Amino acid sequence: MEVICMETQAFYALVEEVVDRLKSENNIEQDQWIPDTEAMRLLNIKSKSTMQRLRDSGAIKFSKLSKKIILYCRVSILEYVEKHARNTF
Repeated sequence: MEVICMETQAFYALVEEVVDRLKSENNIEQDQWIPDTEAMRLLNIKSKSTMQRLRDSGAIKFSKLSKKIILYCRVSILEYVEKHARNTF
């Protein structure tokens, strides 16, 4: 049996690195609020006017931080997609 000695700081840095890698590989703990580019990718749309229409109709939840900075709720977008899903035969 081998024993590996590490400084406490190095050990915790290694543990954090492993946890971050596992999270990224398994898509765990994603940001709740995402920019328009990510929202448009999830919805598979290319038009910002379509995003405006979805905001205006209340179809998806958003937060307007400033005149030009709008963030979208990831959960709201996924719920919107699920709501419009159709069952196959």
